[in-house]
Amino acid sequence: MNTTMTDVIWQPSGEYLNCRIVDFMKKVGVKDWKELITRSTEDTDWFWQNALEFMGFQWNKPYDTLQDTTQGFPWTKWFVGGEFNAAYNCLDWHLEAGKQAGARRSVGRDHIALIWEGEQSSSRSLTYGELNDMAGRVAGVLAKLGVKAGDAVGIYMPMVPEVVAVLFGCLKYGAVAVPVFSGFGAQALTSRMDDAKARVLFTSDAGLRKGKKINIKGDADIAAAALPMLEHVVVLKHCNADVKWDDKRDIWFHEIMESVEPLPTRMDLPAEHPSMYLYTSGTTGKPKGCVHTHAGAMAQIAKELGFSFDVQPEDVFFWVTDIGWMMGPWEMMGVSFWGGTMVIFEGAPTYPNPDRIWEIVEKHKVSTLGVSPTAIRVLKAEDESWVKKHDLSTLRMLGSTGEPWDQESYMWFFDKVGGKRCPIINISGGTEVVGCLLLPLPVMPLKACSLGAPGLGMAIDVFDEAGNSVHNSIGHLVCKKPSPSMTKGFLGDSERYIDTYFSKFPGVWYHGDWAKIDEDGSWFLFGRSDDTIKVAGKRVGPGEVESILVEHVRVAEAAVIGVPHEIKGEGLICFIVLGPNEQYNDTIEAELKALVGQRLGAVLKPEKIHQLPALPKTRSGKIVRGSIRRAYLGQAVGDTSSIENPDALNFIQAPTATV
Repeated sequence: MNTTMTDVIWQPSGEYLNCRIVDFMKKVGVKDWKELITRSTEDTDWFWQNALEFMGFQWNKPYDTLQDTTQGFPWTKWFVGGEFNAAYNCLDWHLEAGKQAGARRSVGRDHIALIWEGEQSSSRSLTYGELNDMAGRVAGVLAKLGVKAGDAVGIYMPMVPEVVAVLFGCLKYGAVAVPVFSGFGAQALTSRMDDAKARVLFTSDAGLRKGKKINIKGDADIAAAALPMLEHVVVLKHCNADVKWDDKRDIWFHEIMESVEPLPTRMDLPAEHPSMYLYTSGTTGKPKGCVHTHAGAMAQIAKELGFSFDVQPEDVFFWVTDIGWMMGPWEMMGVSFWGGTMVIFEGAPTYPNPDRIWEIVEKHKVSTLGVSPTAIRVLKAEDESWVKKHDLSTLRMLGSTGEPWDQESYMWFFDKVGGKRCPIINISGGTEVVGCLLLPLPVMPLKACSLGAPGLGMAIDVFDEAGNSVHNSIGHLVCKKPSPSMTKGFLGDSERYIDTYFSKFPGVWYHGDWAKIDEDGSWFLFGRSDDTIKVAGKRVGPGEVESILVEHVRVAEAAVIGVPHEIKGEGLICFIVLGPNEQYNDTIEAELKALVGQRLGAVLKPEKIHQLPALPKTRSGKIVRGSIRRAYLGQAVGDTSSIENPDALNFIQAPTATV
């Protein structure tokens, strides 16, 4: 491959130099994006005050104080004295066409808010008026069931239009939405509902994935039996599946929705009223309940979709995600705030054919497509003709998140999907901030695999072990100042929150990622720092090795772990998935070991390379290296409920001795 990570692959021109972020820079008197990032991160108060006004936030009561840090960085309070409802800003405000608020305009009741694409190519759409009415009825249901503002409401549903209405219904009413991926098993659902103390759960009779029905209601029943606080289970009839029924607890969604009138959006919520409890995947321990607020979450999400993705009312925005992953609420709230049209998808990206995503882009004239690097690696392994058969000319932005890129897959996405026309807005943050620490702006040049720069208003840096700022060297990704969307601790576990983010560098948010700022100021990520492997005293992240392995023409995916080694301390064990119709042999193994040794040094040559039919991953596409390592070492794997394909662990054989 000729392109390297030091080369600029995309330069903004034309429409990208006339997008919303340019208007913002003109309004605040900033000459270019470099000055904007510098000023926004050095003076975060200046940025947030100007950004919220520019974006047209609608406050029921303006805040008195932007932020209060008297209790320290970890417990910063935002928008003190203000009252704000995210649902009003996303739905109600749009219903009367022609209104202006800052840089956005209302779109009216008849503008399409969402398009649902089912696994069998069936589609439904809802206008802003229809979605608002449905969300209002959900609020009416919550009132009828005795839910109070601040009560937790579980959402365990597939990606269908009703799931968006339930999220916004909770926001309208002041209940706290607790989204859980509907592919998770009963154990994962139980732990999250118990932690949140949910009184009501919205679920479905079943869901569809790869042509098979997922017994969602069955898992909800198992969870409900273990949750004495759970009073009601509201069931959407989605697949006409036979389900067990508890007349004292279960309610059909369509029946109770017909029995209530839509409630108006509650406007007296404090700005820091909780909007969502979002849970991390739990693959490295007990899931962490991240507490997000109405105004804080909305500020971050609206900024990112408005400034980095430039969402306009004419845009059709499709992120391949689920509501149980942070990107689900992020897409739903952000796109609707700006009056765009979101696409939600129930199904798998490769079913029934490997062109399912490209088919949706063409069918619905998608302008922004977001995917994970893992999904692209899977799609890239298929014949290129699957992409070429579709017209993808409506795309103007590409997006990605979830893990570090390897250069070959990144360039395939850029070349084959975006036609070298579209910037890849490669973002990284987390559930804990319901948004991004790093992401590009569409007015900046981009290098392959780069994340551009710190998010606006985010004081991001790279620290060495001693807490010194470093450039052109891999170090720890940190945030030195509060931002509005940072979690308000972990639900019921403030000690774990402090230990996770503020114990390594006191007074500084430690995010747990390896990062690097190159000589030109471009930012790159190299995986989780807690995944670091130390071989003969040399540190390496698994992502760095994996990106080299997938450069091989026959390798589609890779996962790397460190295991005990009698001489080196740790040795590298690699697991690969080959492309279609490829056969593993000694030649491929030797080539892969030599490739890693050539790039990283002989001491880091893998000890063993194993071929697998598939890598075990979470539903959001993250490889569960911890589970792989435990399986390989013959240890108890633990809870696999957050893993999409736990059967893949069965192919990992424990060695008879250390390497």
